Amino acid sequence: MISLTKIIVAMGVMVAPALCHSGDMTYYTPGLGACGQTNSESDAVVAMSPAQYGHCGKTINIHYKGKSASAKIVDKCPGCAGDSIDVSPKVFQEFTDLAVGRVAVTWEYA
Repeated sequence: MISLTKIIVAMGVMVAPALCHSGDMTYYTPGLGACGQTNSESDAVVAMSPAQYGHCGKTINIHYKGKSASAKIVDKCPGCAGDSIDVSPKVFQEFTDLAVGRVAVTWEYA
């Protein structure tokens, strides 16, 4: 019996499962980011931790309490640990009020 993996390899198809990350989400006021773009609070953007930074222009999908939103990587967040992210107020408010300040989320590259 031939396994599905052998069929996929024989077809030359690369299948990579989405890797889900978990960390804190905070918000910041975007400006001129490390990726060279200028953004505002009304843009759906994200700053990544030093461990995750380096994917300028890519999009991530963020999940919190059954809600999801997407944000474009435009900046580095030196104070963010591991898989934590810093998003624009527009993105943060899609999940909860700014007064909350910090929530635990999951996210993956789109």
